[in-house]
Parts: sequence; structure tokens; C-alpha cells
Amino acid sequence: MDQESREPGASGAGRPAGPAPEVEPVPGQRAAPDQAAAGPPAVDSPVADPAATVPAARQPTTQSQQEELERLRAEVSELRGRAAAAPQRPALRGGRWRAPVSALCIVLACILAPVSVAGVWAANQVSNTDRYVANVTPLIHDPSIQAALSARITHEVTSRLDVPALVSQASAQLSAAHLPRLSSLLTTFSGQIQSAVNNLVATTVARVVASPAMATLWVTANRTAHAGVVKVLSGQGNGSLSVQNGQVVLNVGPLITQVKDALTARGLGIADRIPTVNATFPLFAAPNLEKAQQGYRLITTLRWVLPIVTLLLFAVGVWVARSRRHGLLGSGLGLAASMLVLGIALLIARNIYLNSVPSSVLPSDAAGVAYDTLIRFVREALRALLVAGLIVAAGAFLTGPSAAAVSTRKALRSGIGWVRDLGGRHGVSAGPVGDWTATHKTVLRVGCVAVAALIFVFVGQPTVGLVVLLVVLLLVALGVIELLGGRPPEQAAAAEGASPAQRGT
Repeated sequence: MDQESREPGASGAGRPAGPAPEVEPVPGQRAAPDQAAAGPPAVDSPVADPAATVPAARQPTTQSQQEELERLRAEVSELRGRAAAAPQRPALRGGRWRAPVSALCIVLACILAPVSVAGVWAANQVSNTDRYVANVTPLIHDPSIQAALSARITHEVTSRLDVPALVSQASAQLSAAHLPRLSSLLTTFSGQIQSAVNNLVATTVARVVASPAMATLWVTANRTAHAGVVKVLSGQGNGSLSVQNGQVVLNVGPLITQVKDALTARGLGIADRIPTVNATFPLFAAPNLEKAQQGYRLITTLRWVLPIVTLLLFAVGVWVARSRRHGLLGSGLGLAASMLVLGIALLIARNIYLNSVPSSVLPSDAAGVAYDTLIRFVREALRALLVAGLIVAAGAFLTGPSAAAVSTRKALRSGIGWVRDLGGRHGVSAGPVGDWTATHKTVLRVGCVAVAALIFVFVGQPTVGLVVLLVVLLLVALGVIELLGGRPPEQAAAAEGASPAQRGT
């Protein structure tokens, strides 16, 4: 703009009347001020053409600037094409009801999740003999259980030996045989004899209980008693495992018989006098057995329905949610929270159980070991589900728009891209497999996630180790898919019919 145009009144001075001469516009120059005042030109894409914003005075004058402008135009054209080809997400209809319905389904699923875990555990303990035996086998190897069992068997044996009566009988026989001194001596040391016999019995019982033979007999007895568990909970009774005075007890008669044989083998002939004993050993208290039987019948009936209903509620809650990613995040956190509640309930039940068992029936340490052993599969399942819920929540978070999630995804893609470029520099290429993987990448990802979910759902007893293993294998599979299906820019440009220079590579 010259000096005259900046002075007041100079715009019309010295100019002939008439229309202004037409000036041919320079390519890429912006419209005149009067055209700009009429409004900006219509733009059919959210991405504006960078060449349209370059003033006439700043048009490229060198070859490098012209190439840069061409590159920007090619990039704008590509972005416009992507925006036009991207499918528009349909608007949610009736969006007001989606949030409460989704929340209700997820809350109900979180409530049913602990019930499902307990129901599956109870059903497995009753219907699967191997699972039950695997659950109770560690009890015989615990020192507190061995001590309690030894004390019970020793009491049953010594109470039936009646050493004082045997000493009195032997003293009378010596006196009748005209051996008064021996008779008096035997009577004098009656207490020591009884103590020695009791010590011998206790030592022998403890040795037998800790032996591998007793462990084998314990497994056999519990395997046989498994039928009694079914009879107790179903209300039939008449099993080797029965209920007495509010206690579920195990018949230890076969164990006493083995101790009797061991005492006889060690030279204690009076052990042959021990009659057949049907003594019992308490496993756990059952003050509300009738209610437990009703709950058992209900749970065994619904042991397959409850997990399926729980999964369906989670699926419906995620599908109905206005944001499925948020629904998935809430489901994962809700599942983890419900497993924490189940863990707290098991701790409360443990304290109640220990306070309800008298120390004369079962020492507190042995009772605690018995409880912890019997519910250990429940704890393993709830820990596995807790970890699974946290992993699902973490996955939903990492797919979101937060800065941390975006940075994590960018770092992973950069790492995979570096590995791909490294292979390309050494002549390693996926070839047709990479093209096929790139075409079916979404299907392959969904398939990997579905397979991992099915394995976790249908496994008999999920553990934390299984969850971690599935997650690691899933991440490896997804990484391989991205590695094979993410082609280098040159190959992608060639596949779309554009040169690398036009695509900015």
C-alpha cells in the first residue's frame, strides 16, 4: 500500500472517474476486501486449505516453498477424503433411559458376582469328588491339625485301655499266686505305669498321624466321606460325614484301627483289648444346617444360571451405556469392588466361626487352619476375578482420550513401529500375510479378546496366575497383529495408489 492511500482524502484524488480496471488475480491469492466482506467461502471439510490463507505478498517464491505448499495441499486432500469416508456414528435414541438402565444392570451384576462365586464353589465341592479331596488333603499335613487329631485319637485309645483296672487285676492275680511283694510293688507304681502307657500311646499316635500312611488313609477316608457330604447337605444323612450337636464331624474309626495295629506291632499287647471305635472328629460348626441345606439346594439348582445371568447383565450394561467405554470401565471397577466385599465377608465369617467353636472341641489354631483350607478355592476365585476386573478397567481407561492413555498408546505404536522399521531395514517383510492381517485387523483383535474371555469363563477354577497368563498372551497376540498388520508408510501409500511424495513421506 503506497503513501497516498494512507493519507486522509487521498483515495479519490487524481483518479479519473469510471470503473476501476480489472486486475487478473494471482493464483492462490486471497479475494479482494469487498469479496471478503461478503463472507468466507464455503468449506466442505473441517480442514481448511492452507494455501487459501497465504496472503498474496507471501506466496511461495522458491522451489522449496512451492513443494511445501504442494505437500500441504496433498495432506489436506487426504484428510478431506478420510473425513468423507469415515462412518458417522448414529445418534443415540432415547438417550435419557440408557444411563440408569446401564447402571442398574451393572449394579445387579456386581451383586450377583459374589453369589455366583460362592455357588460355583459349593457346587464344585459337592459334585466333584476330586475337587473336594484336593481341598481337604492339605489338612492332614498341617501341624495344628495333626496335633488336634492326635489328641483326639489318643484320648479315644487311652480311655478304652483303662490301665488302672488292668494294674489292679494283675496285682490281684499276683497276690493269689502268693507273690505279695510283687503285687504290692505293682500297686505302688500303678500311676507310673499308667503314665508310661499313655506316653507310649501318645508318641505312637503322633508318629502314625504324621506318617505318609496316615496321609493316604486320610485321603481315602475323605474320598469315602464325600458321599456323606452330599447326604448331609441334601438332608439324607447316614454317611461317614454326619452332623452331631451342631457340628459336621468325620468318622475316625478307621484311623483308630490303624493306630491299634501300630501299638500291637510295638509290643503293647493290651492294645488288642481296644474294641471297635466309631469316634468322630469335628470339621466345622453347622448351627444353621437346615438353612444351609435349603441354600444348598437352591444354589446347586442355579449354579449354572447365576454365572450366565451375571455375565449377561454385565454385557447388557455395557451395550446399553451411552459410552460403552465408560460402561466397561464401571463394570471392571464394580466387579473388583464386589470381590473385595466378598473377601471382607469371608473374614467376618471366619471370626464368627472361630468364636463359635469351643476350644475343647477343636483348638482355635486348628479351627482357623480348617476354615482357611476349606474356603481357599473361594479366595483364589475372588482374587482372580478382582485382578480381571482391574485389568478390564485399565484396558477401558487406556482406550480413552486422557493424556496418559494417549501417551501410552503412542509409545506402544512407536515401539512396534521401530521393530517393524528395523525388520524392513534388514529385508524382513510380512508380505501377503501382512496385507491380509492389515485388512482383517479388527476381526483378529476381537477374536483374540473373545478367546481369552471364553478361556477365563469356562475354566474350572480360575486363579490369579491364569489371569496374568491370559493377559500376557493377549497382549502378545495384539502386538503381533499390530506388527504384521501395520505396514510401512511407503507400502500403505502404494496400496492406496498414491506416491510417497504426495503423502508426505
